[in-house]
Amino acid sequence: MFKLTSLNLNGLRSATAKGLPDWVAQLAPDCICVQEIRVQHGDVEKGRFEQLAGLQGYFHFAEKKGYAGTAIYTRHVPSQVRIGWGDAEFDAEGRYTELRFDTPARKCSIISVYFPSGSSGQERQAAKYRFLDRFFPYLKALARERAFILCGDINIAHQEIDLKNWKGNVKNSGFLPEERAWMSKLLDAGAAGGGLIDIYRTLYPDATEACYTWWSNRGQAYAKNVGWRLDYHLATPALAAAARAAAIDKSRRLSDHAPITVDYDFTL
Repeated sequence: MFKLTSLNLNGLRSATAKGLPDWVAQLAPDCICVQEIRVQHGDVEKGRFEQLAGLQGYFHFAEKKGYAGTAIYTRHVPSQVRIGWGDAEFDAEGRYTELRFDTPARKCSIISVYFPSGSSGQERQAAKYRFLDRFFPYLKALARERAFILCGDINIAHQEIDLKNWKGNVKNSGFLPEERAWMSKLLDAGAAGGGLIDIYRTLYPDATEACYTWWSNRGQAYAKNVGWRLDYHLATPALAAAARAAAIDKSRRLSDHAPITVDYDFTL
């Protein structure tokens, strides 16, 4: 069994201070994909954050200090590490880390991705649309080449079931019609066309309040569970078929996001 976790940390320093290493040690995943790490190469060079509960870290740092960034911590040695996906604008923000675990018999990747948020204004929403426009064909091409599981903060709630107050958010970033249509296109493309599978929603098609992974810091949203499902495992069909169970852990607040863990019936 392969246990894979994803969590937007809202800062690696902050999450570490809140007990991230102990939580990971107790969970004992094979691999954890993290987003919004907000640390730089120099922090790791100084011996901080290089490992997490015995897992080795691989990082994509944002050029801007204290901003974005992604990483993957793993107990397995990758055959190749890919930092960035070849887009100058968004690679500068540290939004893509891919570990390849290839053998003569198969090609397999684990990917940590942090999609842009458009909630801070029109300029960032425009950047989010640029990201979506460019990332879709990249994912389709990658899915034709290899099996992969993409984990991350997608910053899109796909369906009405994926957030508490959907009627009040139809004009807000994260639930805009264009964003939801992009998700539908990605998930509906089919195996031959490079389509991906939404693991959590496939396992639990009717889950509502239990599915939320992010809560605003305003208005006691967490206490009232007024949340959004923004964090996903998206997998190519063969790997998706190996998913056995998924869990969203709300027992400990390490971030404004909750971690989502999936058990897959395969080994690297």
